[in-house]
Amino acid sequence: MLRLRYLTLSVPSLVVATALLAAAPPASAAQSQVGLGTATSFAVLAGSTVTNTGPTTISGDVGLAPGTAVVGFPPGLVSGGSIHAADAVALQAQNDLTTAYNDAAGRGPVVDETGVDLGGQRLLPGVYNASSSMGLTGTVTLDGLGDPAAVFIFQAGSTLISASNATVSLVGAAQPCNVFWQVGSSATIGTNTTFVGSVLALTSITMQTGASIQGRLLARNGQVSLDTNDIRRPACAAVPPAPTTTPTPTASATATTGATSTPTPTPAPTSHPSATGGSGSGGSGSGTHTGTNTGTHTFTGTHTGTHTGVGTPVIPPGHPETGRPAENPDSRLWLIGALLCVLGAGSAAVRSTRRRTASRQA
Repeated sequence: MLRLRYLTLSVPSLVVATALLAAAPPASAAQSQVGLGTATSFAVLAGSTVTNTGPTTISGDVGLAPGTAVVGFPPGLVSGGSIHAADAVALQAQNDLTTAYNDAAGRGPVVDETGVDLGGQRLLPGVYNASSSMGLTGTVTLDGLGDPAAVFIFQAGSTLISASNATVSLVGAAQPCNVFWQVGSSATIGTNTTFVGSVLALTSITMQTGASIQGRLLARNGQVSLDTNDIRRPACAAVPPAPTTTPTPTASATATTGATSTPTPTPAPTSHPSATGGSGSGGSGSGTHTGTNTGTHTFTGTHTGTHTGVGTPVIPPGHPETGRPAENPDSRLWLIGALLCVLGAGSAAVRSTRRRTASRQA
């Protein structure tokens, strides 16, 4: 019966816990950043060609290897970087991209997003996987939970496609340089979409008209196609170091010159010899003490200020001004009761003695 009662009481708790688990997305293990190597400096990197239409602006390097065709610059504008077409820099960046791609593809454990649109979701740091295509309609919110080092990795088994006017929103200190999209084939960023993160695609990447990205477009084998886009290579804000505690030097600490520091002597306790009764203690203090002082006051530590007159001691609650203990009405009742008992016993003894005396006389 006892076990059954405890089991019955635990059912509501189990129901609440089950509901919370069902409502919350599964948590994924904390992830480290995907290392891009020399590909880090690139905002755009392709395998076959890089093509552009319209006044696209790119902040960062533009690279291509093993292909050689970089078309559309101008009107495209590259700032804060250079164009590397089939040179040693671009080739090394492609090698490092392959390493990073395989790293991102192998991360786990994963949250399964197969067949689920990312739009409308608020996702926590971790790894999100779709075994086939991954889609985004509307807004997906990535919440770093206040950690600027929080990492988000998305694994698309085949394609990554965002609808027009889609948005990747970062909150909770999440940073664009810690968001990675590993795509098994090709990625398409829809018209006027605001995207975030580094796209690592096996084949090609297409940025449709007016789309922008705080991140990178890195295609291993195919082309990168641009059309009036804004592409800004992200840079992570420095994560503040953990606070360190500076040890407090002791009196025997020795300076770098070899000299020994001299500790400041602690003042002797200050007493008031003219006072009688009572005692107290205090730490460091300063100020002026005035009034009537009757009692010995001992101060430990540092005590500065002007002492004049005599202070009036604080009388504990329940005591009259004389300092005598307060009378307790209950104690008087006990005393009266005890006296009555003694008188009763004495009276009984007297009566008993009189009876014995009378019996003898008879």
